[in-house]
Amino acid sequence: MSPPRAPKETVPEVEKPDSNRTILVGVYGRDVPRSLAEDHLDELERLVDTAGGVVVARTLQERRSPDPATYVGSGKVDEVAEAARAQGAGWTVFDDELTPTQSRNLEKALPTNVLDRAGVILRIFAARARSREAMTQVELASLQYQLPRLAGRSQGLAQQRGGGAFRGGAGERKIELDRRRLRMRIAKLKEELRRIETQRDVRRKGMKRVATVSLVGYTNAGKTTLFNRLTASREFAEDRLFATLDPRHARLHGVGGRAIVLADTVGFLRKLPHDLVASFKSTLAEVRGADLLVHVVDASSAAAAEQRAVAEDVLDELGVERRRVLLAYNKTDLPSPESLDGDGLRISAASGAGLSDLREAIVARLSALGARMPAYGDAAHAGA
Repeated sequence: MSPPRAPKETVPEVEKPDSNRTILVGVYGRDVPRSLAEDHLDELERLVDTAGGVVVARTLQERRSPDPATYVGSGKVDEVAEAARAQGAGWTVFDDELTPTQSRNLEKALPTNVLDRAGVILRIFAARARSREAMTQVELASLQYQLPRLAGRSQGLAQQRGGGAFRGGAGERKIELDRRRLRMRIAKLKEELRRIETQRDVRRKGMKRVATVSLVGYTNAGKTTLFNRLTASREFAEDRLFATLDPRHARLHGVGGRAIVLADTVGFLRKLPHDLVASFKSTLAEVRGADLLVHVVDASSAAAAEQRAVAEDVLDELGVERRRVLLAYNKTDLPSPESLDGDGLRISAASGAGLSDLREAIVARLSALGARMPAYGDAAHAGA
């Protein structure tokens, strides 16, 4: 039996600054031109703002492909570290999802906490989840995201039942769970989601006595404002990403007393974390099960075409037929930096312009699809 080895000298962890000041880092190159990478950083800045951070600097690195060890290469890491010290930054956020190896190396090399786009999105969802289903979905996605990162020394997710991203709060700041306990918790959450999904299916079958329409599209396209206009509701809406997390339902007004239920759903986003998409599959079933989808596109965005394509890709993945999708360009009262295709309605949820045409188009398309639209009195008598 060999003698015991002397313990290795441990390097004490350096305490990271407790600051919301944030530096953004992205990569551009062969597949991503600089202009598109800048647009992605613009969106990342809005995500950080939604999470409670304050962006004080941003930088892009030209590379043919991300560095497998540090995402941007050692020279750029040194440059970011110097900028972080000069700016008093507490966070460095990378635009793409980092591998566990990249996260560990960057945590060691940078004087800040390290986060990637996926981590920011998960924190926003954790802070905004209100229903039992949304909180379960977010916790599941957070734990699945963290499972391969347990070997690192990162601070972990502010997740589960609260806690903001950068602001602090009631959520846990570190998950001190071993892999076995973590997997057990993940299995329990998946089973809970299956039960919730079964209950949702029962409710959805009841709603099928009347026509159902879901508002879909890129996050911050104005879906909730449009929902409020079309249903006379007063749901919370703000000019921030992911203002809506849980689906909302209300009667569609102004359609001649027909029984049509409108749903406001969570927005889509480029580079959404895979675990988050998988966890929210029951919520996305709201989209798959609707008779008609109104795809809302922000016509005032410089990235309107890309945002439309991202949403269409998600709908294709969900198996939604294009004939069940009605395209509506929103915010047309604002300057439009891009020419819009001629196949969509022009509306403004803020001013109400074009909403009569939208209502007529919804009824016409539902009729063409053979959806049931009884008078509301008849629908109520039937138990809808």
